[in-house]
Amino acid sequence: MKTKYLFTIALTSLLMASCSEDTMDRINEDKAHPEAGAVNAKYQLTDAEVATAYSVVNGAYAWYVSSYTEQLFGTGNNQLKNAELRQIGETAAASTFNNEWNATYLNLFNLNQIKAKCAEGGVSDGQYDILGMAQTLEALNWGVLTDLHGDVPFSECFSNISAPKVDKQEDIYKAIINLLDEAIANFATGEKNAGSQDILFGGDLDKWTGFAHALKARYLLHTYGRNNNVLNEVLTEANAAIAAGFDGVALDVFNGVTADNSWSAYWWSREYNGSSTTVDDLLLARNDPREAIYNCDYWEYDIVGEPGNSDMAMATEVINIPQWLDNGAAPLHLFSKAELYFIIAEAKARLGQDAAAEFQEGVLASIADYSDNGAVYYGAISDADAADYLTSLQARFDADPLSEILIQKYIAQARDEQIETYNDIRRCLYVDGSYPVTLTNPNNTSSAGNRWPLRLPYGESDVQSNPNVAAAFGSGSEAGNYIFTENVWWAGGSR
Repeated sequence: MKTKYLFTIALTSLLMASCSEDTMDRINEDKAHPEAGAVNAKYQLTDAEVATAYSVVNGAYAWYVSSYTEQLFGTGNNQLKNAELRQIGETAAASTFNNEWNATYLNLFNLNQIKAKCAEGGVSDGQYDILGMAQTLEALNWGVLTDLHGDVPFSECFSNISAPKVDKQEDIYKAIINLLDEAIANFATGEKNAGSQDILFGGDLDKWTGFAHALKARYLLHTYGRNNNVLNEVLTEANAAIAAGFDGVALDVFNGVTADNSWSAYWWSREYNGSSTTVDDLLLARNDPREAIYNCDYWEYDIVGEPGNSDMAMATEVINIPQWLDNGAAPLHLFSKAELYFIIAEAKARLGQDAAAEFQEGVLASIADYSDNGAVYYGAISDADAADYLTSLQARFDADPLSEILIQKYIAQARDEQIETYNDIRRCLYVDGSYPVTLTNPNNTSSAGNRWPLRLPYGESDVQSNPNVAAAFGSGSEAGNYIFTENVWWAGGSR
C-alpha cells in the first residue's frame, strides 16, 4: 500500500510538472509576432512589387543608364555629372551600384521565401496565383540583374553556401524562361488568393498571364544575336500577351502604399537629370508633339544638355527637364504597352513582314504615356495631333521600317525605361553592328579606348566578401575595367 501510494504521488508530480511546462510554453509563445515562416506568402507580395518598381527597375540603375543611353543628361556636379563625363572612378567602381545590387538580391530573397511558402507543405501550399506572381517578378529581377551585370551569382544563392559561384548568363536566361513558363501554368489554375496585396493588378490573373508572356517575348528577343530563329517565338509570346489583355504594367505610386514617383523624388532632392540633345534633336527633326513635354524650359534658361559637355554637367538648376520629372504622381513602368508593340514591330520587320500596325500602336501608346504623365505645364497632345504625327512618319517608316521602329522605341523609353534601351543598343550592335540613334558623348571613347560601359560593375558587398565575384571583378589597376571591353553573353561576350 505504501509503495502504491508513493508511486501515485510520483506520477501525479510528473504529470503536474509536465502540465506546468506545457502551460509555460503556451504563455511564452508570442502570438502577436509569429515567426516569418508562419506568415501567409501573400503578405510579402506587396513588398516584392514595390521593391521591383522602385529599387530594381526605377532606381539608380536606370538613373545612371539614362546617361549612357543619352536619353537624359547627367548634371548637378556630382554622381550623374561623373557618369556623364564617363569618369572611370564612377562608371567602373564597385561602390557605384552596391545599393542596387544588394536591394535586388534582397528582393530575390523575399521572392524565394514566397515560393518556398507556396511549395508543398508550406504555409501557403496551393496558392498558385501567389506562386506565379513570385515567379514572374523573380524572372524580371534576375533579368535586370544579369542584363546589367552579365554573369552573376544565381544557382547557389539563398543556400548555406557562403560564397556562391558566379553562373553563366546563358544558364540564367534558361532559368528565366522556365520561371515564366511555370508562372503561366500556375495562373492557369485559376487560384485566387492575392486580393488587395497585389497592388499591380488586384489579383487579376489574365493581366498577370499577359505580363509573363510579355516578359518572355522581351527576354527571347534579347537572345536574337545568339539564336536567329527566335523571332517567331517572340511573336507568339507577344501576341499571347495581347490576347490575355496586356495593356502595360506600371505601379500606381498614389495607391496608399507607396510614395512619390522615384524619378521625381530623386530629381526634387538632387536635380541630377535633364533633357538631352540626343533625344531632343530626334523630336525636332520629326516635328514631334512630344518635344514640348520632353524639353521643358523649367528654369527659364532654355538650355538642353549636350552629352559630355563638362560645363553643363557641372551646372545646377539650369538644364531643361522632361516635364514628368516634376510629376510625382506618374506611375512607374515595369513594362509599357509601347514596348510590347515595338517588340512585335521589330520582330516583324526583321522577318520581312508588314509591321505598320504595331509600329503605329507603339507610337500612340507612347504619346498617350507622355501626355498622361508628363504634360504638366503645356497640356496633353490631342488625338488629332497624334494622328497627324503618325501620317508624317509614314515616309520615314517606308524608307527604313526597322530604323524608325527602334528610334521611336528609343523616344518612348526616354520616359522611364532606359534599362531596356541600354539592352537594345548593346543587342543591336552585336546583331548587325549598328543602332539607328547616334550617341554623341565624346567621352564614350578616350586615348585608352572605349569608355562607354558594356555592362555595369558588380556590387561592392560581394566584391569584398565573395572571392568568386572578386575574381570576376579583377584587382589592382585592372579592377572593374572589364566593363569597357567584355560584352554580356547575349551581346556576344563570354561572361
